[in-house]
Amino acid sequence: MIYKDPRDQVTDDDSIKTLIDAYGERVTSLPPVAIVIAAYNEAGAIGPVVAAEAAEAGAMVCDVPVNRGQGAALRLGYRIAREGGAAFIVTTDADGQYNPAEMQAVLAPVVAGEADFVTGSRRLGSQETKDMVRRAGVRFFAGTISLLTGQTISDTTFGLRAMRAEVTGAVQLSQPQYQASELLIGVITHGYKVAEVPATIHRRRVGESKKGQNPLYKLHIPGVNNFFYGARFARVAYGTWWRERQRSKSSKSSKSSSSPESDSVARANGSGPGSVEASASSAARGGSLTTDAAKRT
Repeated sequence: MIYKDPRDQVTDDDSIKTLIDAYGERVTSLPPVAIVIAAYNEAGAIGPVVAAEAAEAGAMVCDVPVNRGQGAALRLGYRIAREGGAAFIVTTDADGQYNPAEMQAVLAPVVAGEADFVTGSRRLGSQETKDMVRRAGVRFFAGTISLLTGQTISDTTFGLRAMRAEVTGAVQLSQPQYQASELLIGVITHGYKVAEVPATIHRRRVGESKKGQNPLYKLHIPGVNNFFYGARFARVAYGTWWRERQRSKSSKSSKSSSSPESDSVARANGSGPGSVEASASSAARGGSLTTDAAKRT
């Protein structure tokens, strides 16, 4: 896991330790597929209430004392899943926008070894929003990111996704919001195989989006919110593309100086980008939750 801010790693280390204290071996012996959901104050409920309801449903809840945004919460969830032994990760939201029944369709190509990362697409499927500006924005940024990365993508912000667990440790995830696009761009830039499947996005059932909110006295004006949403998304998208492009170049430069024998072994083991080795062990590549916190990366 790549942390931009060392303080985030300290927070995550402490949260994982608390999680292990609460759930024991369940944390370090996860099933092959882990579902990661980031939730905060949904439906107006306070954090402990949400945690209690999730726990009753059989989920493990990692309660972080400070709200750092959805991006940081998902990053922590990816790390827990990867280091806990899960081979595959599925993400969705807690606000009712995505259909849980579509998880299987999103996960299937990853399990079959056809892709490393699969995202749902409202443009290939359906959407309930009537906001034409938002619809146009989805098309615009899909076209822009497709042009930048060379990978045809129809929906860059869809929250229902599936991936091999190890790919989450290959990119830097530092955005508190718009994390879906940051992860997607990073995965594409590093050469992993990406695919899309038709999916549905419903209107938000609970809570409200923190993205695009007008910073001027928190006024909720649709047109103004769309402007701020677009501006912030553009900053994240272009910034992530440039950052990961430089990291990818650096990584390729380092690999070019390695021996041909070691490169062949890496490809044979399915450890490099472009490999769709569905049986890859994320625990082996991602470390262990039981490792001393000072050695976690």
